[in-house]
Amino acid sequence: MTNSIINLPEVIAKSDDADFLRDLIQDAAQRLMDIEVAAVCGAGHGERSPERENQRNGYRTRRWDTRAGTIGLNIPKLRKGSYFPTFLEPRKTAEKALMAVIQEAYVQGVSTRAVDDLVQAMGITGTSKSQVSRLCEEIDERVQAFLNRPLEGDWPFLWLDATYVKLREGGRIVSMAVIVAVAVNTDGRREILGITVMPSEAETFWAEFLRSLTRRGLRGIQMVISDAHEGLKAAARKVLGAGWQRCRVHFQRNLLARVNKANKPVVSAVVKTVFAEKDRDQAHARWREVADNLRDRFPDVAELMDEAEHDVLAYMAFDESLRSKLHSTNPLERINKEIKRRTNVVGIFPNRDAVIRLVGALMLEQNDEWAVSRRYMPVEKLTAICNHDDETAMIAAQ
Repeated sequence: MTNSIINLPEVIAKSDDADFLRDLIQDAAQRLMDIEVAAVCGAGHGERSPERENQRNGYRTRRWDTRAGTIGLNIPKLRKGSYFPTFLEPRKTAEKALMAVIQEAYVQGVSTRAVDDLVQAMGITGTSKSQVSRLCEEIDERVQAFLNRPLEGDWPFLWLDATYVKLREGGRIVSMAVIVAVAVNTDGRREILGITVMPSEAETFWAEFLRSLTRRGLRGIQMVISDAHEGLKAAARKVLGAGWQRCRVHFQRNLLARVNKANKPVVSAVVKTVFAEKDRDQAHARWREVADNLRDRFPDVAELMDEAEHDVLAYMAFDESLRSKLHSTNPLERINKEIKRRTNVVGIFPNRDAVIRLVGALMLEQNDEWAVSRRYMPVEKLTAICNHDDETAMIAAQ
């Protein structure tokens, strides 16, 4: 049997005749709009029908950027109400942001060859500075409103992590840290609290970022979860005064870096027996036992375990139902992967604002997804933690 369904993206990819494809897509789009408008009006173009509820009232032109190139559309207007084609659903904020950053880099002449190729592949023509400015302004308004929103209530747990991107600053291409902060509120829901772009992960920059969160209302932090960056640790202690959990995954990587390749599986398996313990005291006892057993053959491993015991096992102080979410920065891993996937498309950003625009738009969309998903942590456990903390504070004040 012959398959009558045309795989349009595949046809586009294989065809060398871009003009033919653009004409084909344009014709199909116009026909689809005619069908949709006929359904809205209750009658076709020029048709007399007692079911007619509306009439056409000319056209408005619109550019449509597709993989086959830029297509001019004539979108029908109605005498009553308005019509917008279903296939022209406005892009998601993140997609608009990516487009804006690519165009901005292209217009300013600081893009990489990959961006040049991407612009041509998208068929974008006639890009101007004013056009890019309008698009950026539209996105920046939403992103800045999101990143500067007030933070209400208590936030028991805060995850912090950084990934790096390249951008142009002062005539040079530099690598800068993109910081993301995620926290859980007392309703058990995750939210992205903020992002920033920093020259490095020095204590000064971390402290500046954390203070910006506290000015917006961040409070009630019981524990910060991150890797063992000294600047981050010092800033979190000074600004937030909260406990600290050293990411278990990062710790294991640091640990295995001190072991030769042949012994990595054995050492990893032995250390993991600590994390299988459910009781806090037993976990600490098992930790010291493992460290002592490894001390003769792997003194560097034992030394690191001695230093990191209480930081790596800090999550054991909380209810067992919360521990799987607290022992590492895994909640940020998928986010960082998505950031890298999108930023790699751009390659070199024209400025810091472009990074904030794109990453901020991604985080805005991620936050919206979390808002309608199931709770990340049980409410009753978080409420108990916060109530206990309030009682402790009252006793200390008496």
